[in-house]
Order: sequence, then C-alpha cells, then structure tokens
Amino acid sequence: MSSPPDGAAARRRSRRRWVLAVVVVLLPLLVGAALAAAAVTGQLPDERVRVALSAQPHDWFLAAGAVPSAVGLVVLGLLARREARARRRAAELVAAAAEERRLLLSRLDHELKNPLTAMRAAVANLSSTRVSAGRGGDDDDRGAAAALASIEEQAVRLSRLTGDLRKIADVRSGALERSPVDLSALLQDAVSVVESPRGPSVHLDLPRAPWPLPPVLGDHDVLELAVVNLLDNAVKYTPADGAVEVRARHSGRDVVLEVADTGPGIAAEELEQVWEELYRSPRTRAVPGSGLGLALVRAVAERHGGSATVESRVGRGTAVRLVLPAADGAQGPG
Repeated sequence: MSSPPDGAAARRRSRRRWVLAVVVVLLPLLVGAALAAAAVTGQLPDERVRVALSAQPHDWFLAAGAVPSAVGLVVLGLLARREARARRRAAELVAAAAEERRLLLSRLDHELKNPLTAMRAAVANLSSTRVSAGRGGDDDDRGAAAALASIEEQAVRLSRLTGDLRKIADVRSGALERSPVDLSALLQDAVSVVESPRGPSVHLDLPRAPWPLPPVLGDHDVLELAVVNLLDNAVKYTPADGAVEVRARHSGRDVVLEVADTGPGIAAEELEQVWEELYRSPRTRAVPGSGLGLALVRAVAERHGGSATVESRVGRGTAVRLVLPAADGAQGPG
C-alpha cells in the first residue's frame, strides 16, 4: 500500500493537534459542570463547601470552569486565524513559485527552439549540398561553409544560455567569499571590457573628493560578473551615437552604483518582469541576448545583502541602481 502524500499527512496531524487543544481547553468547563451537578444533587461529601453569597455553590463551580475555558477558546480562535493566514500565504507562495517555474520553462522552450530550428535548417542545407557535391562548383562550397557557420553560431548561443543559467544557480545557492572589494578598480576594469569604438560612449564617474569610494564587502569574481553584465546590457541596448554613464557614490552605510543609458527604455508594465529569468521584451527581441543579465545582477545584489532597482522612460533611456553594503561600515553622506 502506498503511503499518503506529505501534505495529507500534515493536515491530519494538524487536525489531531487542534482536537487535543480543544479538549484541553474545555476540560476546566467539564470539571466545573461535574462539580456543579454534584452540588445540585447533594453528592458533595463536605457540607462546608458553601459560598456566603446569593449564588448557589453549583453556579460558582460552573463559573470557575467556564472562565478559563472561555479564555482558552479565545486564544485558540486567534491561533486558528493566524494558522489559516499562514496556510493561505504558503499556498500563495507555492502557486507563485509554480507560475514562475511555468514561465521559466515556457521561455526556456522558446529560447531553445529558435537555435535548434536554425541548426536543423543548416544541417538540411549541408546535406543538400553534399548530395549535389558531385556537380562541384563554388556555390556548393559557399553553401556548406555558411551552413557550418550557422551551426557553430547557434551552438555558441546554446552554450552561452546554459552557462548563464548555471551561473544564476551558482550565485543563488553557492558559497560566496566575504572580503573587501575595491569597487572603483572593478568598475574601471569592467568599463574597459565593454566599451568599443563602434558602440556608445561609456563615461565613468567616481568620487575622489572629499573621500574616495569605500570598498564593498563581497565576492570579487561574483561582483565583477554582475557589473560586467550590467554594463554590457546597457551598451547592448544603446545606439552607437548614444551614451552610457556609470556613477557610484557612498550613501549612508552603502555604496550605490548606477548605470544609466540612452537606449529605447522599458515600458512601465515591464519594469518588474525584466528581473525574471529569460524574460525579453517583444520590442527588443531583435537584439541578441538570453534575458538573463538583469536576473543575474539582482541575484548577486541580494546574495550580498543589497538590492537592485530600475527606472526607465520609453524613448529616453534606463537607469539601473545597485546598492551594496560598504565593507568598513563607515557612515557616508545621505
């Protein structure tokens, strides 16, 4: 015989606990009622059990049993309401997780389908080229080369996609180093990686007076991964004649990093979705990418005890703000 699901067993255990609690709470009332009945029928052996008031002895027995039972029932009612709210919240979280997983699988299916379809078409073209190879000619050679190039391009795309998914999983569950990280040097290196003569201008603004940017506490490699992804995302969606600005400042006990661009912007209804894995706006699907860059950035920020937010205006640009705790805990301005 198969064992019942864990959820059903947990519900049965919960019901048994509540039944036992009700019995315990009603026990004083039952004892009081029994003593009252004994007083009414004259079965109390000690005649000294009397109350020098207008009430009869059995009334006092009932009151003595009813008061703690009533208090207990009120407490049980409050606990039952709290447990019901907790169950509803848990059910909502489970439903939200299931919906998030469904969306992730749907987007993953879409992201995998396109390169796989392209690879299948390239293989078909390559096979057709081989069949006609007996006739020879430069056109056949060029067709075979183009098919092989397409297969390689799509294989690289798939490899990048699976690699990014693995990085997000590692960031969320893997162990992180905790040491002071020079964010100023990290930003300078990241800007040199993403800027290109054919891309938009990238301007880095770091504080120098009256004090430089303090280090942040975290894992250097993981933070570098997030910053490079953030800058690469801004450069990728900004036209060549546009601009990307990278700003950092010390505020309170945090270091605030902001990456702003003059790209197409994000619609208001999509601002929260951009943090989801594999989400890509229909307006930007022509731009190469997997939709994992910002999801990785937020995962890194949260693992370091910080946060990531975004502001955007369609047609004007986007600003992504990353807040990270300062390593020395020094109080900055603001």
